[in-house]
Amino acid sequence: MKKLLKILGLTLCALGTAWTAHATVVTIPQSALTPSTQYYTDIIGGGIGSSVMARNDDHSTGALSLGFTLPFFGQNYTQFYINNNGNITFNGPLGSFTPSGPQGATQPIISPFFADVDTRNSASGLVYLRNDITNQIIVTWDQVGYFASHADKLDSFQLVLRGPGYAVPVGEGNIGFFWKTMQWETGDASGGSGGFGGTEAAVGFGDGLSNGEILQGSTLAGISGVVNNHHIWFDPNLRPIDNNTNTVPEPSTFILFGAGLAGFGLLRRKFKR
Repeated sequence: MKKLLKILGLTLCALGTAWTAHATVVTIPQSALTPSTQYYTDIIGGGIGSSVMARNDDHSTGALSLGFTLPFFGQNYTQFYINNNGNITFNGPLGSFTPSGPQGATQPIISPFFADVDTRNSASGLVYLRNDITNQIIVTWDQVGYFASHADKLDSFQLVLRGPGYAVPVGEGNIGFFWKTMQWETGDASGGSGGFGGTEAAVGFGDGLSNGEILQGSTLAGISGVVNNHHIWFDPNLRPIDNNTNTVPEPSTFILFGAGLAGFGLLRRKFKR
């Protein structure tokens, strides 16, 4: 059943390609990534917080308070949902497990690594939330496995999200993605085998209407190796802060953090058993 639904999802993806021709999608260059081997919480201390979901496949939390008002693609949000599959959303939970890039999600989304995370194997880690710092939340997918219940390879990645009132230190940003050891990029139901192949993971942002930003190499083979032991910060306009050159890239098409975008697209849902 799951295989048939995957085929249906890929068919819808092909149809959606033509329907989303006018969507605005910005590519984040890999050159903006900074080599590192730590979570942000390893740097500041205090740990990664508490687990927010039991072992599961495709589950999400209920609505959680941000503790601040976040402007994102022309809307203001005060709550969010943590999804097991490597992302957070704002209008509701998201059970989708195969990305077509974060801009293909049906919810406004921030995804440090949108892929088919499966934590049901006892050797897999869990998803954690730390929210003890004012105007900041930190979500960590710590040593998580992939579908179906595999834990022979594990991924460790973290999202740092800050509100407008946060005093951002020099060299940091309002949103941070941190990746430690990344050993897989695809679940079995996304066409993968042994954690690779098929439709690989995606990294970036989306407004739920097919507009967004994705890291160069998203949904392509090798994305886990691209982000492995790296991090990246973004400024309030969702532009990457390139600490390799101490500059902020200024392409004219970068999307404003609080700005709305005109665009239309096929809103797709992918179903799992």
